[in-house]
Amino acid sequence: MSERIPRVVIVGGGFGGLAAAKALRRTLAQVTLIDRANHHLFQPLLYQVATSVLTPGQIASPIRGILRNQKNVTVILGEVTGVDKDRHCVLANSADREGVPLPYDYLILATGVRHSYFGHNEFERFAPGLKSLADAVAIRNKILQAFEQAEAEEDPSLHRDLLTFVLVGAGPTGVEMAGAIAVLIRTTLRSEFRRIDPASARIVLLDMAPRVLGPFSENLSQAAKERLEKLGVEVRLGHGVDQIDDDGVIVAGERIVSKTVIWTAGVAPSPAGKWLGVETDRAGRVRIEKDLTVPGHPEIFVVGDTAALEQDGKPLPGVAQVAIQQGRYAGKLIHSRITGSATPAPFRYFDKGNMAVVGKGFAVLQSGKIHLSGFPAWLAWAAVHLEFLATSSLRVSVFVQWVWTYLTGQRGSRLIVSYHGSAQIKPKPSPPPLVQPLQAGKELQPQR
Repeated sequence: MSERIPRVVIVGGGFGGLAAAKALRRTLAQVTLIDRANHHLFQPLLYQVATSVLTPGQIASPIRGILRNQKNVTVILGEVTGVDKDRHCVLANSADREGVPLPYDYLILATGVRHSYFGHNEFERFAPGLKSLADAVAIRNKILQAFEQAEAEEDPSLHRDLLTFVLVGAGPTGVEMAGAIAVLIRTTLRSEFRRIDPASARIVLLDMAPRVLGPFSENLSQAAKERLEKLGVEVRLGHGVDQIDDDGVIVAGERIVSKTVIWTAGVAPSPAGKWLGVETDRAGRVRIEKDLTVPGHPEIFVVGDTAALEQDGKPLPGVAQVAIQQGRYAGKLIHSRITGSATPAPFRYFDKGNMAVVGKGFAVLQSGKIHLSGFPAWLAWAAVHLEFLATSSLRVSVFVQWVWTYLTGQRGSRLIVSYHGSAQIKPKPSPPPLVQPLQAGKELQPQR
């Protein structure tokens, strides 16, 4: 009887999960990648969908399409709800089945993050975050509807409230969103309305930190702040938000009336730590060994934003490059174990630097001793982001759209997309489940 092929289950089709799957392309293993979305999303450009620069299809690609030539990978659309360490299986909901077990010999958890409102979950109703395509489209609708409502409003005294946009959190997402909204107003919308002046819109960026872009050096942080202020963004630092409701926000005892509040502050890891029942840090990230495995469970790897790992006395940042490098390392380590080849040295993150774009043709870049701001940094930012898009077709599409938008101010998609009543498509009867419970002695068959 032939020896059984090892089974590798990867949970999450983001940067870490996809990198792990690709690293296993030459490994004699049954690889199952499971994600609750059918697409890989390039999250760093979500804000450009939210501000109408790009369309959703320009920053996301079907996972099946990306891995179509990798015959040892099966892609499952489903949601993992738990891990049974003793039975070596993950529990997943798929189609109309719940708690279906997926057995593994090796498990890679690359489950990413979700919004964190720092204990004030009631804020979520009034201040949506930006973590998915659905979030980006919803925020795009909200921004565009604000101008439409102001144009239709007969009372000019209400225009100011409708055209006040508040962003809570001055990290990269908040800074990039604020700059993008300012450019949208200054260029694309400037001459399209008759009863309102889009340039009168107010953009407020809030953070309790003393400066924007905390991970960057002080000089680059200051350059970004000055650029935002030049674009007309009000940057208010040093005070947290006390309240968010239908009428706007309260900060430092002052009410800022706004119908459009966007949460660009904190994130929280997935519940992977609870699934595993292992030690986590204060934020809920799983504490892992230097080889990215869970202590006491060398067959379980945790990578990306869900993992807590220190290097040189500092925790690794929750950025795409960390997830990519960790996913690739986990795949290589599993390959070495399966093939009996040399074991890689403990994981070490190579920091390629941080970038953030601040409006049209301006960015800040920090990589080691290199500190850049302005147009050269923006060119570097554009090149790096194009490189890491999932497919060549996306790179071409995004490049052409960026050039067109830069030269003309015209944007990729300014559609307000919503569903009302009978316009909704009624769901068809559920198809047979994608994942069936495994019977003793049977295995998942690789995708053909």
